[in-house]
Amino acid sequence: MLTTEPAFTLRKWTVKEYHKLGEMGFFHPEERVELLLGNIIKMSAKGTAHTSALGRTDRLLQSLFANLAWVRMQDPIALDDNSEPEPDIAVVRIDPFDYATHHPTPSEVYLIIEVADSSLTFDREIKAKAYGRSGIADYWVLNVNERQLHVFREPAENGYQSEVIIGETASISPLEFPAFNIAIQAMLPPLVSVSN
Repeated sequence: MLTTEPAFTLRKWTVKEYHKLGEMGFFHPEERVELLLGNIIKMSAKGTAHTSALGRTDRLLQSLFANLAWVRMQDPIALDDNSEPEPDIAVVRIDPFDYATHHPTPSEVYLIIEVADSSLTFDREIKAKAYGRSGIADYWVLNVNERQLHVFREPAENGYQSEVIIGETASISPLEFPAFNIAIQAMLPPLVSVSN
């Protein structure tokens, strides 16, 4: 007789439980983790291309949005009771209390950008599903290896209905700020020529 073992079920965590684990010292102080779809995810190490692109994009958006929006770098956003990711960049509504009482929620988020070197598949699939399900209207993945920008729009329950890939010579405008034209190349690390 053929028997099959029952499928195992992962134990999902809530944001409240995740915070409690942090307060109890469950995570090493230098360990970078985030909560996504009820799973505690260990964040990958940042390579030099990732760090360069993140810094360039942050400086570009800080100067562009000035007093129109707050550009947050690797800070939590509260998607729902089971997801509190820390996107590389979140452009959010300005809060008079500087988000002292809560993390930005989807209704306060204008744009999320993840910088991908080793995390492209995760950012395009898992994170896109979480952001889309939460109603984030404008989600970008900056692919530093292929020097492209993946633009996700039209959020839905299972992710996004639209993904457009733009090359480094193109430019893009955020949905909430259509007057701004951002060059993809300005966000990417500069190409370094090797001389003999």
